[in-house]
Amino acid sequence: MMPQQPTCIKLMTRWHHAQPQRVKDELVVEEPLEVRVNQTSLIVVMRTPGHDFELAAGFLYTEGLITSSDDIDIIAYCEDSEDNIVNVRLASGLHLDVAAGWQRNFHANASCGLCGKMTIDAVKLQVPEMKVATDFQLCPQTLYQLNARLRKAQSVFEKTGGLHAAGLFNENGELLIIREDIGRHNAVDKVIGQALLADMLPLERHILMVSGRASFEIVQKALFARIPIIVAVSAASTLAVELAQEGNLTLIGFMRGESMAVYSCPERISKAGAFTP
Repeated sequence: MMPQQPTCIKLMTRWHHAQPQRVKDELVVEEPLEVRVNQTSLIVVMRTPGHDFELAAGFLYTEGLITSSDDIDIIAYCEDSEDNIVNVRLASGLHLDVAAGWQRNFHANASCGLCGKMTIDAVKLQVPEMKVATDFQLCPQTLYQLNARLRKAQSVFEKTGGLHAAGLFNENGELLIIREDIGRHNAVDKVIGQALLADMLPLERHILMVSGRASFEIVQKALFARIPIIVAVSAASTLAVELAQEGNLTLIGFMRGESMAVYSCPERISKAGAFTP
C-alpha cells in the first residue's frame, strides 16, 4: 500500500480582473475512512488521510466504547483497503455488545460528527461521570500565546487554507500535539487518540485549542479526556456552553490577540499578572 497524502495538486483557473490563467493548486484530500472493531463495521467518517490509527482510537475513546489504551490489542489497515479501512482489534476478552446499544446508528461527515447520534440526551446522560478537576488555573498571558503557536504549526493549512486544527498544550502553553483534518472533530479525535496511545490520559492539566468554532461534540470529547480548558478561535454554540457548564469545563471562544470570551468556569483564569489596559 502506498501511504496517502493529505494534499494533492490539481489544475484550476484563476481569475484576476478579466484575465484567466491555468495554474496548479494544492488541495486538501478528503477520503472516507471505515472504522471496524473486531472486523465489525462501526462508522464511515470523511477525513483527511493521516494519523488514521489515532483517529480510530480517539473516536472509540471519546464515544465511551473503550476506557484506556489497554483495551486495544492492535490497530491495522485491512488488506486491499487502499488505506481506507482500519480495524481495531480489542484486547482479549473484550467485545462490544450490539444488543447493549453501543451501535447508535453512527454516521458522520466532515462538518458534524454528532448528527448520527440517536438523541442528544443520550450523550448528555454521560456528563455526570465526566466532570473535570477544579484545581487548575492559568493566567491570561499563557492563553493569549496559544493561537499564534497553533497557527505556526499548521503546515498543511499554510499550503491549502482548507484544514481545521486541534492542538494540545500543557499548563505552560507549550504545544505537545497538533493534528489537522478537514473535520474539526476528527482533528480533536486524532489529538486525543495520540494522547491515549501515548498513555498521557487523563489530561487534567492540559488545554485543547481548536480552529473555528466550539461545538457540543468537541466539548464532549474533551470531557472524556478530562481536559479542563477548551480555547476556540471562533464562537461557541449554546449546547457547547451548556455541556461545558455541566462538566465544570472552562470554555473560551473568540481568542483573538489579547482578547477572549469566557463562556463557563471563569475561575480557572487567574487575575494574577493579567494584562492592564
